[in-house]
Amino acid sequence: MRIETHGHQIEVTPALRDYVDTKLQRLSRHFERPFDVRTQLSLDKPHHKAEATVALPGRTLHADASAIDMYAAIDLLADKLDRLLVKHKDRMVDHHRGEHPVRAGSFG
Repeated sequence: MRIETHGHQIEVTPALRDYVDTKLQRLSRHFERPFDVRTQLSLDKPHHKAEATVALPGRTLHADASAIDMYAAIDLLADKLDRLLVKHKDRMVDHHRGEHPVRAGSFG
């Protein structure tokens, strides 16, 4: 997984970059294939805003979060992205396969 972190009218310090990397590393457990995450940090007074775009094969997911503190905004963003990836992964799986009585052979 490749994570790009950019700042919009804010300087991204190495501490912020490391925090984003550690928080978003847990997203890689949902997919075996590598994917890209582009993160943008900005200051929308009085709140701090964190946005991210996840580029998956065949799909692009976007999430944003704002909070009083930049670290809190990054935490909220990581949670939102985690939920989005779980939802996307569940949609990819066919839940009806094998559950129908006709398919299972027990019909009749």
